[in-house]
Amino acid sequence: MNASTTHQHHTFLIVLSTPSSSSIRDQNMDRGNETSADFLLLGLFPELPYISILITTFLLVYIIAFAGNATLILLIWMDARLHTPMYILLSHLSLIDLALISTTVPKMAINFFSGKRDISKVACGAQIFFFFALGGGECLLLTMMSYDRYVAICNPLRYSVIMSPRKCLQMALVSWGGGTLNSLINTIYTMHFPFCSSREIHHFFCEMPAVLKLSCKDTSLYEAVVSVICIVFVLLPLGLIVSSYMLIFLTVLRMSSPEGRRKAFATCSSHLAVVSLYYGPAMIIYMTPHSFHTSEQDEVLSMINTIFTPMLNPLIYSLRNKEVLAALRKLIGRGFILR
Repeated sequence: MNASTTHQHHTFLIVLSTPSSSSIRDQNMDRGNETSADFLLLGLFPELPYISILITTFLLVYIIAFAGNATLILLIWMDARLHTPMYILLSHLSLIDLALISTTVPKMAINFFSGKRDISKVACGAQIFFFFALGGGECLLLTMMSYDRYVAICNPLRYSVIMSPRKCLQMALVSWGGGTLNSLINTIYTMHFPFCSSREIHHFFCEMPAVLKLSCKDTSLYEAVVSVICIVFVLLPLGLIVSSYMLIFLTVLRMSSPEGRRKAFATCSSHLAVVSLYYGPAMIIYMTPHSFHTSEQDEVLSMINTIFTPMLNPLIYSLRNKEVLAALRKLIGRGFILR
């Protein structure tokens, strides 16, 4: 074999062993897709017929929830008779509900009517953050509200001392701050996982369990940590709420005034209805093994938490509350006088 033939042979081997520029480009694109590609939200029951009717219904629910919570906040802010710890905490609950439903329904409706299903990684992380921050804040705030009712009914003579405006502000700040801190940790940890080629989220928003299913790594340890966190933000507050209402119930039974018993039961039953609506679905989604519930069941439970509860809260608290109804009549009357 002469020198030229040997040179050609080596050149051929080099060409075979060196990746082509197109294959390198394809590999780089694949890597880029793994880190920067958008997620795809499959939406609410994508295979359900006449889904447009359901989405339109949820838009109507969103409008009712937004109007109801905004009205309740406005009434509490404008009427001096409602400037009490119970109603101040209730105004924060309405603000949380108003923000909570706004993190999911508008994006779901936009995706459906535009025909697009994509959501960027940043927007997905933002949805997880706000959902956890507001959800955790609501858990803590409902606990604070149950303590307020406990003091009002079981220790009424010291109510104004214990539930001072400063204490009320501290309760609200603890609720917002605790929910935000918990959410920040969970969001950063969830979004740091590498995601595989499949980017389809089987949900109508970026909910943490649905996003974790797309990870290439084993997330079982993190899911166990989430269960422990839920003990702090779900079970512990729920235990305090139940304890408060057991003491309230025993105190109410000892009341001699039928009117006092009726008023106490009316206030407490409204609060317990909200607690049941919120804590029930949250415990099933985050504190039971995923094998016990399907993606479709998770969507239904999330609908209760993020869509229906924010709509029902202002109705539960206002329709059975004479003081709120009186403030509403006063506001409407003032509007007619101004006209």
